[in-house]
Amino acid sequence: MRSKLPFATYLYFLAQSINLTTAVMSVAMAAIVGASLTPSLWLSTVPYGFQFLFVMLMTVPASRLMKRIGRKRAFLLAAFPLALSGVSGYLAVDRGSFALLIVAHALLGSYIAFANFNRFAATDGLDARLKPRAISLVVAGGVLAALTGPLLADRLKDAAGFAPFALCYAAFTGLALLSFLVHLAVREAPGAARPPAAGDGHTAAGGQAGAAWRAVRRTPALAAAIAVGALGYGIMNLLMVQASLHMAGLHMHFSAVGTAIQWHVVAMFAPSFFTGAIIGRLGLRAVIAGGIALLIAASVLNLLSDDYVMLVASLVVLGLGWNFTYVGGSALLARVLGEQPHAIEVQGLNDLGLSVMATAGAFLPALLLQGLGWAGTNLACIGLCLALLACVHRSLRNHPAAGAGPAAASV
Repeated sequence: MRSKLPFATYLYFLAQSINLTTAVMSVAMAAIVGASLTPSLWLSTVPYGFQFLFVMLMTVPASRLMKRIGRKRAFLLAAFPLALSGVSGYLAVDRGSFALLIVAHALLGSYIAFANFNRFAATDGLDARLKPRAISLVVAGGVLAALTGPLLADRLKDAAGFAPFALCYAAFTGLALLSFLVHLAVREAPGAARPPAAGDGHTAAGGQAGAAWRAVRRTPALAAAIAVGALGYGIMNLLMVQASLHMAGLHMHFSAVGTAIQWHVVAMFAPSFFTGAIIGRLGLRAVIAGGIALLIAASVLNLLSDDYVMLVASLVVLGLGWNFTYVGGSALLARVLGEQPHAIEVQGLNDLGLSVMATAGAFLPALLLQGLGWAGTNLACIGLCLALLACVHRSLRNHPAAGAGPAAASV
């Protein structure tokens, strides 16, 4: 039995690094460029909002396309909206077009919706014991992105002879070519995302979608996996964005806020190099519960003090909690699904839940800060985490896929 990860896993690591590099660059650029192209400050984040919206809208169609034509072809096609995002983003900045900037970020969101499946594609055909390690390694691509994204943005934003940030968007076209070449080199696992037989594509797609919903409804472990990933992502996004607003409200210098967020991003992705090994030793149930406990701890730290060091510590703990819930939830989903024919559709439902909560976590921080306040938001997050912890305990108490053993239960 194979005990080492195949070469394809490392290619998916590179592909995910490209995906997250575009995401990191967009975080740094979107609001600044948006503000420069519109006279209304509240509209400055609309392009970034459209990016999240299109991730949400395209996630399920992406999973269905993968089911019809295979993962590899779908990933190759996804390079084209990324390339078009680079072209339209460059033209938006060069011509001062806010509408084109929205188009650029919508296209970027469409690409990200496909690229987020890299972590699941890396598990195709693997033994159950290797699935958490594969997902963990692919998610660790965020560490490389945390270095390359800011570096590219900083080096290209003020290039002589070009409008500010124009070449940053143009870089997406080069990253699209690199993504295309990486996926072109991947050899798919036998039977991974097989297209349906001729003549039954529409019926099969509808049947598999229905089977995916039924699987989630009748399998508490699947519902728990989706809830863990989605709520963990939403809470992380909410507290991360609100923390930056809170620190700005405390009149902390912008560079200090940026440093705090940078440590948070490192904490999100760096543990992925060993999260898989921790899962193998302690089991998924323990890692997921630990991740939820870390999310609670982050809110507790926020309630204890507004000191800068304490806020940075909270953001680091928040990043660790996100990592354990994101990787743990994804690995649990992969283990429980195994090689079931409706696995890709369930993965699509899972990523739809992630994108919905991530979008909510991006749009709600200012509203909640005004309505509930900093302390109220953190107390609400603690309540959500405690409810999630109770759900996980009830759903995974006796489930074999949640332990440290290699067995994966079938749906």
